[in-house]
Amino acid sequence: MLRNIKITLRCMIKIYLDRFEAKLEEDLLRLCTSYKMLNGTLLSSEDIDAHWQTLAPEYMADAVPQIADYPTVSVAWAAYLGLAVAYGWDTDWKLCLETPYTSYYGADGFDDMDEHIVYDLLGLLRDGYEAEQLEKVIRHCGECTVSAIRHEHIEPQSTMAFHVFSRACKVMFRIGAALELKRLGYKFDKVNVSQ
Repeated sequence: MLRNIKITLRCMIKIYLDRFEAKLEEDLLRLCTSYKMLNGTLLSSEDIDAHWQTLAPEYMADAVPQIADYPTVSVAWAAYLGLAVAYGWDTDWKLCLETPYTSYYGADGFDDMDEHIVYDLLGLLRDGYEAEQLEKVIRHCGECTVSAIRHEHIEPQSTMAFHVFSRACKVMFRIGAALELKRLGYKFDKVNVSQ
């Protein structure tokens, strides 16, 4: 009986987390589309999505201590990591897979990962329009994500809080990857397979 209750509880938690993740992704996709940074479709690749699982433990180790003082940064930097991985997927996927997580750090480590990725890796101009737009949309996505987490009214520093935060970072990573894939010119085209 107790085993069945535990299994049911685990299923309910998974359903809750899946719904939270899907709604957040939908909301952020809508936001990025309103900024004209995406076209209503979350561009993605199974390779890129799977690579989050490799990078997530180290990212979470960096991000979790930032939550109290820098909540937006704690989730937003996952989007920058998504930008970098999507860029690597396009340029040299084998090299990207071998690239250690810490290579995405800037001179100040995790703190300036965003600038290192945007300026040094992607090669965007400092104070350029493209970099400015990326910063604006990712900041806004981060703020919306923090707000969505807070609206869940989960006990801080609980196991559930960690899982919700983890799912939120995954969504931000996917959003960042989609932004970069669009910037690189990727798009989904409908194909008529009946011919």
